[in-house]
Amino acid sequence: MLAIETKNLTKVFKDRTAVNGIDLKINEGELFALLGTNGAGKTTTIKMLSTLIFPSSGEIKIEGLDIIKDRQKIKKIINVSPQETAIAQNLSVKENLEFMAGVYEIQNKNKKINELVKMFNLEGVLNQRAKTLSGGWQRKVSIAIALINDPKILFLDEPTLGLDVIARKELWNIIEKLKGQITIILTTHYLEEAESLSDRIGIMSKGNLIDVGTTEELIKKTNTNNFEDAFVKIVTGGEL
Repeated sequence: MLAIETKNLTKVFKDRTAVNGIDLKINEGELFALLGTNGAGKTTTIKMLSTLIFPSSGEIKIEGLDIIKDRQKIKKIINVSPQETAIAQNLSVKENLEFMAGVYEIQNKNKKINELVKMFNLEGVLNQRAKTLSGGWQRKVSIAIALINDPKILFLDEPTLGLDVIARKELWNIIEKLKGQITIILTTHYLEEAESLSDRIGIMSKGNLIDVGTTEELIKKTNTNNFEDAFVKIVTGGEL
């Protein structure tokens, strides 16, 4: 079954077309990475898929539900970890988790919080205020919060942006554990991140979805030796 399907998805801001009629299919349980240079339309696409903004035209189906008519139902089965770390800085890690569990009216919230604490190894920082945590720990807490409602679909928008190599690898390990359990849509600027984590990759440029496939398929299609060269060739229209 498809987790996400779009048809002719378009978003226009005044005189600028940010997303230009894309057709996309993402399977249930898939980790799908969305790549592109700055201004390619990735974040705008994610915002539409996650109900944060409405499309100018076209269709979006999330788990078979219509993004316009069924928006409230969709919001219950998705969650987002945005680029900006989405945690209350003056609350402790535990208070952040408890607060969001209350917002989502989670049954057996203590059990769910304990599950997330174990998954993200948060035991040592539970009582620390969020603002005292490193960037890596803040990202972990942000993603943990995004899992509080057991979403069927999780959107990760640049989850490792600005993190050091160790913190990035730790988050990769967590994302790997989630693969297959839920559908994950990942946007990233790190090509090695998409190559390492994703089942399939969609490449955007100037608002268009210009190619989709596994890393192996994209390398073979472009007759290149590695994914970085394949990406550059696809985005530039054949130039390396």
